[in-house]
Amino acid sequence: MRFPKVEAKRHSTRFSVKLIVKSNNVHLDEGKVNLVTENLTIIQNNSRHELRQLVRSQLQLLLEQGNLEGAKALLVPVQPVDIAEAIEELPKSMQVIAFRLLSKTEAIDVYEHLDSSVQQALIEEFKRQEVLDIVDKMSPDDRVRLFDELPAKVVTRLLAQLTPEERQATNLLLGYEEDTAGRIMTPEYISLKETLTLSETLDRIRAQAKASELIYYLYVTDASRHLTGIVSLRDLVLSSPEKLLSEIMTRDVVYVQTDMDQEEVARLIQRYDFLAVPVVDREKRLVGIVTVDDVIDILEQEATEDIYALGAVQSDGDKYFQTSLLTVARKRVTWLFILLLTNTVTGSIIGAQEDVLQQMAVLAAFIPLLVGTGGNIGTQSSTVVIRGLNTDEISDIGPGKVVFREALAGLLLGLILGTLATVWAYFLPQTQHNLVVAFCVGVSLVAIAVLASVSGSALPFVFRSLGLDPALMSAPFITTAVDVLGVLIYFNFARNMLGL
Repeated sequence: MRFPKVEAKRHSTRFSVKLIVKSNNVHLDEGKVNLVTENLTIIQNNSRHELRQLVRSQLQLLLEQGNLEGAKALLVPVQPVDIAEAIEELPKSMQVIAFRLLSKTEAIDVYEHLDSSVQQALIEEFKRQEVLDIVDKMSPDDRVRLFDELPAKVVTRLLAQLTPEERQATNLLLGYEEDTAGRIMTPEYISLKETLTLSETLDRIRAQAKASELIYYLYVTDASRHLTGIVSLRDLVLSSPEKLLSEIMTRDVVYVQTDMDQEEVARLIQRYDFLAVPVVDREKRLVGIVTVDDVIDILEQEATEDIYALGAVQSDGDKYFQTSLLTVARKRVTWLFILLLTNTVTGSIIGAQEDVLQQMAVLAAFIPLLVGTGGNIGTQSSTVVIRGLNTDEISDIGPGKVVFREALAGLLLGLILGTLATVWAYFLPQTQHNLVVAFCVGVSLVAIAVLASVSGSALPFVFRSLGLDPALMSAPFITTAVDVLGVLIYFNFARNMLGL
């Protein structure tokens, strides 16, 4: 993905912007529409959401009125990412019209920010040459991301029409496995030889800057393209022009290999606060770079998938609300069916305790409290452990210490909540101030809390060792363990303490 270009007429989206068009005077002149846009004001410190909504509403209004010149003028001060989001929220019939208002250069930047479903819809509407003009000018990593979403026949046709250089760059990335550094890298970088003077280096940068995605880091390679060092643009500018590149470059380079998982690449860039990290093959030859803007997308995607998985929802990322209801139901019903079966096991256990309930029916009133509280404690434990696994925060601690720590936390929580539950159960009218029943509820809650903490913290490690997704697998199994074992614990305590 290309970094946004800084232009005098544009304003950084780091500060939220709001556009207010106070008046637009439209008049006809020999069949052409001339637009006089008066008092276009840009006000800082408003939310980006407000900006997107304002641009979308005004853009849609102007398109409905057929005021294409007004719509084009409205988009002039807006960043490509905000234009893309505004276009995504337009009716499908207006998306193509709005996109055609953009200049070719701006259209490429906006297209890279569009959702893949909108990109596909636009491709279907465009003429062949229009598609080629956009796809050929996209950065290779964004082009590959688009190709991953398109049908194979369309990808084959587009590849054949790319320029030889762009086709080679795209095929290079498509040759790597999905979700690896090789698949998300871009081959658009500046590589230099260490024998150059800094003055010569600056000349090279000026000549290659437009074809490079990032110029803040310069990579030094030997005659065989082996990565030997790195130079920051800051060090280059501050050093004497007569010096050689070898005198100021850093030889201890942090790099990743093409087969490294994209999530690990993201964590590495996050840890070292890099703008980009070089990617090398097995022979340590430089083949590309992964930039921070792609890393942000990866972190968001992985976090979204983990959050959905914690809720036992299978999802393809952040497109849940664009997915058809039938597909949503199909993806959610699997785990719900599993939970339904496990709940029948819990029901069978409760049914087997009919003799106990006949003698002390009030015990049934506390079952939802006990299994519900245990489920919440187990979910808390699994959440912190899964997050720790994803961030490598607990990699040095070890599973045993983590589970033991969570067991102690469960014991502490159980004692606090168990004491409150005992007092509440004692004063509940249905128990008739039966201290033994109240104490049975409190002790059961302590035991269930410890069980939930142990299962919630241990299961993610078990599933990860088996090569399964801890986030997706933990939630239903924790619920099963707490429900089934919690009910057994409760009724066993009741039998022994109440002599039933």
